[in-house]
Amino acid sequence: MAMHSLSLSSVRSVHQRPKITPKLRNRPTTLVSLQGNLLSWSSSVSYVKLNAVVGKTVSPKRNATIRCATLEEIEAEKTLIEKSAKERMEKAIDSMLSSFNSIRTGRSNPAMLDKIEVEYYGSPVNLKTIAQISTPDSSSLLVQPYDKSSLKAIEKAIVNSDLGMTPSNDGEVIRLSLPQLTSERRKELSKVVAKQAEEGKVAIRNIRRDAIKAYDKLEKEKKLSEDNVKDLSADLQKVTDEYMKKIDSIFKQKEKELLTV
Repeated sequence: MAMHSLSLSSVRSVHQRPKITPKLRNRPTTLVSLQGNLLSWSSSVSYVKLNAVVGKTVSPKRNATIRCATLEEIEAEKTLIEKSAKERMEKAIDSMLSSFNSIRTGRSNPAMLDKIEVEYYGSPVNLKTIAQISTPDSSSLLVQPYDKSSLKAIEKAIVNSDLGMTPSNDGEVIRLSLPQLTSERRKELSKVVAKQAEEGKVAIRNIRRDAIKAYDKLEKEKKLSEDNVKDLSADLQKVTDEYMKKIDSIFKQKEKELLTV
């Protein structure tokens, strides 16, 4: 009958240094086949060295060194997940702000034209890239195109937008006068802003969900323990709550601007 011997050396657990007991050794969790001989180990490790000796007489050892993730690599993966989540949350806030700025309040603001797309030489381009926008006073906007031939296209884009403003084209520049917002219109715009704020919160929640899935994946790969994932999830929830508060603060400020006559 063939004899099999198994030795474990240089074992480093991701979570703690395991004690190699007969009970642990006899509980295979990962199997490796080495030229027909079945070997096993029972912990998540950075490096495992397996030595197999086959036959009744001593023969040269056949060594198999299996490389797993190091602690540094696992930490790098965790950091990448956290960084990616925060960057995406920042972008979600920026996107919401851009939407808020495109909604006019009682005062003129060049950002009100941020969403205007102009058909320029057969291609849609953002108005800001082909014209300078300024505010001569608190109730008007001035659009000065770099290319005067684009005046009609700019005028058409503004008319077709949902800004509710009538452009005045004098052949040199386009002037926009902001009509006074009615109380009813202010309330309507407030509802639009509230909806955009809720969309921002949904985006933040989705980003959190994706990060949790990434942590769960590391746990399944035995790179993180269940306790590790719980701690990381709790930290991520704190970050999520901070961004939710940012959205609420920005929304309240915009709502105040809209409802102030």
